[in-house]
Amino acid sequence: MNRHQRTRLLYFIGFLLIFSLPLAFAWHSAAADDEDAELVAKMFPPDGPKIPLGLVPIIYPPDNPYSAEKAELGWLLFFDKRLSIDGTVSCASCHAPEHAFSNGEAVATGVRGQKGTRNSPTVINRAYSVEQFWDGRAATLEEQVKGPIANPIEMANTHENVVKTLSAIPGYRQRFKKVFGKDSIDIDDVAKAIATFERTVLSGNSPYDRYKNGDKDALTESQKAGMEIFFSNEARCDSCHEGINFTNGMFANIGVGMDKPNPDLGRYNVTKREQDKGAFKTPTLREIARTGPYMHDGSMKTLEEVVEHYNKGGIKNPWLHQNVRPLKLTDEQKKNLVDFLKALSGEGWQHIRAPKNFPK
Repeated sequence: MNRHQRTRLLYFIGFLLIFSLPLAFAWHSAAADDEDAELVAKMFPPDGPKIPLGLVPIIYPPDNPYSAEKAELGWLLFFDKRLSIDGTVSCASCHAPEHAFSNGEAVATGVRGQKGTRNSPTVINRAYSVEQFWDGRAATLEEQVKGPIANPIEMANTHENVVKTLSAIPGYRQRFKKVFGKDSIDIDDVAKAIATFERTVLSGNSPYDRYKNGDKDALTESQKAGMEIFFSNEARCDSCHEGINFTNGMFANIGVGMDKPNPDLGRYNVTKREQDKGAFKTPTLREIARTGPYMHDGSMKTLEEVVEHYNKGGIKNPWLHQNVRPLKLTDEQKKNLVDFLKALSGEGWQHIRAPKNFPK
């Protein structure tokens, strides 16, 4: 091979490399997208999420109906750290699938490692709740979504900057256009998409649900005994933890934190009503065994601590809820009650995973 032939061969090889590399990257991206597409199809069916045993159909807001494309967009936004000011925190940072959509810590952790003052409640079954946050300051799930984005301790961003960031990403512009039919992006649509995704995060078909549906072997003898205590006239746990989601959605002072010099007054900070001092939203008991630590301040690490708190009658203060009083349970009864709470762990959320790719 002479010098001219070698030169032509080198040019040809270079040509192949220049044009084949983009194709290789494109193929890799498409393959990864296909992997996400399979996951997306399972997570967001056209007619909405599958409702597990024990739950009821979701009622979507009239101005924010379900669509698979909107839920998928919300899923991407929920896990995308670019919504925070420095690109380090996403919604999933405090509501992670591996922690049953809580964070496994006493309180929330935001940008620059800043610590909040309240525990991160689970997103699971948020579709069935009304007022949001521990103090109920957000009337809707859509309104709640906007809060952490602009909170200086959490994502520390502004709504305007989030819109600017997303608008600069062609992949997001295309998705928002497809879902909302507009050329522009606004924070309300960001909130609607994320809220739609969050309404697909469900838990039902627990051993308790199967037991109630006729499977008498679904609960252990200890769990059956705990269930009797839970619904008894003496313990009356269901006076607050009632219904399909084991919460009445109301606010109650159970004494947690009220023995501190400057206690968090909870609902009172929203309503300014004397009777709301120290009151916090009654959380769902669905997946309670997986979402510790417990209470609004994350001060209790185990369910045993929680049961003992109620057993001793809470922490006395002028605004203590009337139903919080000493229960005088035996050690065995306390164990039975904890075992029953573990029977409220179900399914309907475990298939949700973080995206492998985000819009570019």
